[in-house]
Amino acid sequence: QVQLVESGGGLVQAGGSLRLSCAASGRTFSSYVMGWFRQAPGKEREFVATISQSGSRTYYKDSVKGRFTISRDNFKNTVYLQMNSLNPEETAVYYCAADQVAFPATRRHEYDYWGQGTQVTVSS
Repeated sequence: QVQLVESGGGLVQAGGSLRLSCAASGRTFSSYVMGWFRQAPGKEREFVATISQSGSRTYYKDSVKGRFTISRDNFKNTVYLQMNSLNPEETAVYYCAADQVAFPATRRHEYDYWGQGTQVTVSS
C-alpha cells in the first residue's frame, strides 16, 4: 500500500507556471506507475500525465504536451508535475495516483491509490 500527499498548488496568472509535487510513503515507490489527473468544478476527473516506474517513459494528454512535464525521483519517493503556460481552463484540483500496472496508465480505474488533491487556480 502507498499513501500520497500532493503539494505545490496555488493561484497563478494565465501564462504562469507551477510545480506540483507528490510525496509517496512506502518502500516500493519505484514499482509504481504514477499519474497526474485533474478535476474542474462540475466536470469528470481527467488524465493529465503518467510516468513509468523508472521514469524513462512519459505520456501526456494532448492539450498539455509541450507545456507540462512529469518526472520522478525514486530516491525521494516523489513525482513532480511542472506546468508552464497555464490557462484559466486548467483551473482544477490536481491529483496524483499510483498503482502497479502496465505503462501507460491513463484511466482512473487503473489506479487504486490517490492523494487528497491540490488546488490550482489560474486567473485571467
